[in-house]
Amino acid sequence: MRQHLTQPHMRRALTFVIAALGTGLFWWLGLPLPFLFGPMAFCLAGALLHLPLKGFGQVSVAARTILGVAVGASITPEVIAELPRMAMSVALVPIFIALIAVAGVPFFRRIWGFDLPTAYYAAMPGGLQDMVIFGTEAGGNPRALSLIHATRVLLIVTLAPLFLGHFYGAELSNPIGAPVADLPWHELAIMGLAAVIGWKGGERLGLFGASILGPMIVTAILSLTGVVHFRPPAEAILAAQFFIGCGIGIHFLGVTWRELTRVVAAGVAYVLLLALLAAGFTALVTGLGLGDPVPAFLAFAPGGQAEMTVLAIVTGADLGFVITHHLTRIVIVIVGAPVVAGLIARRRKG
Repeated sequence: MRQHLTQPHMRRALTFVIAALGTGLFWWLGLPLPFLFGPMAFCLAGALLHLPLKGFGQVSVAARTILGVAVGASITPEVIAELPRMAMSVALVPIFIALIAVAGVPFFRRIWGFDLPTAYYAAMPGGLQDMVIFGTEAGGNPRALSLIHATRVLLIVTLAPLFLGHFYGAELSNPIGAPVADLPWHELAIMGLAAVIGWKGGERLGLFGASILGPMIVTAILSLTGVVHFRPPAEAILAAQFFIGCGIGIHFLGVTWRELTRVVAAGVAYVLLLALLAAGFTALVTGLGLGDPVPAFLAFAPGGQAEMTVLAIVTGADLGFVITHHLTRIVIVIVGAPVVAGLIARRRKG
């Protein structure tokens, strides 16, 4: 039996069953976001128990295209008209990133004893895969970077709904989309094509986050020109939540006790620091009248782009506002990553 579970398809089948059990239990208990938190919790438990789990590869990547289409369909002429209003809060994003660097790099370097490349790329709230790749090329520890960023995403996705509900009274009950049976078949086909063309076209052009940004751009054009009028169906968005939840949990496969007590513990402590910074900028944005509390918090909560999109949808937050700020953050971090890598390399040679 154990030998059979070494086969990739058997490991994926086991992962799917465990994730489905988590979804079913969370649904039965009436817990929030069962299609996200159920798979995430059960796959995390399975990973920590060293079960032979395995991610879903391109299926998980394809699931992210659904969120890209959902965001793109939400970009209407009315949203475009609101962009000048966002300019002042978007201008706060570089300051937010600078404060993260000033606080985060010494935090990992001096308190937890990581080397400089690992400390910098662990502190920067970019995409998980991007930060691991850039950090490894700069001489950082890829395993530590992967675990720290996975911990960041896991905790922010888990704690953000609690924070939003307790402090802002936000509910996670906003309709995520119409049932598939209620949508015109031709728009479903157009959205499917937009997802594939945007994803694969974005990859060919070297677009970062191509699985989300490519479909978002294509669908936004279709929305602005009046071709698309609906978000993807609720069933598709639930499927995206399912695979995203699995992916977060599976990042902890093979974690050792030493990594838990040092690397993951550092990630947990760092999330608390990030939460304080995000809360401070939320208060600043709302105090200046630049945005409402819920979208402001989601805009500055340094979680993953896909995960924050899910939370924006289920809370009914302004998707355009949230995604514009996250895109700005990710662009600044990713564009700056090679520059910092060069500075680190020169410092080491010196």
